[in-house]
Amino acid sequence: MRTVDPVKHAAKKRHITDTAAGLFAEKGFDRTTVADICKAAEISTGSLFHYFPTKRAIFREIFEQDGQDNAEMFVRAKELEPWDAVLMVIDHLCVPALDRSVAGLVLEVVQQASRDPELWELVGHNEQVVRDELAQLLQKAHDAGRIALPVDARTAATWAQGLVDGLFGRLIDPDFDATVQVSTLRLILSRFVGAQAP
Repeated sequence: MRTVDPVKHAAKKRHITDTAAGLFAEKGFDRTTVADICKAAEISTGSLFHYFPTKRAIFREIFEQDGQDNAEMFVRAKELEPWDAVLMVIDHLCVPALDRSVAGLVLEVVQQASRDPELWELVGHNEQVVRDELAQLLQKAHDAGRIALPVDARTAATWAQGLVDGLFGRLIDPDFDATVQVSTLRLILSRFVGAQAP
């Protein structure tokens, strides 16, 4: 029996989902075919089905991986001073918005989640984990005297997420430069929580 290299297996899955995400963003989930994904990823249909049983499973995996990436990011964040960690988290969450094509994927996940309860639950779980972890970091930054929370930490975390969501929502505007506006988002959040210089 052939032994599967877990690193290579994970890398191949990531290659497929990254390729598919670009197609879903550009063409939409329904208009993207398995053949489209295989052609773009330069793999056979049989190879794709070795990793994913359906196209919808590929779509869900994109957000499974998003949750895993966030979990790894929070591990790194906890090694930093709390307010620096909050800003690192915000930067991490904003990175996908630097690719304008992501706007299509954002719209697609809203549409697909509305008809797929498992996807809805997955995306909601990812959001809740980010909110909980961000709230803990905000509370630690407050306790350390780096910020003065005007509301409880969970509410502040919810609004921080709202700012990030707003960044993604503006990607449909061709004049909106997310690269520039991330610094504005950081400024708004810093003013909201009364961030103090170290």
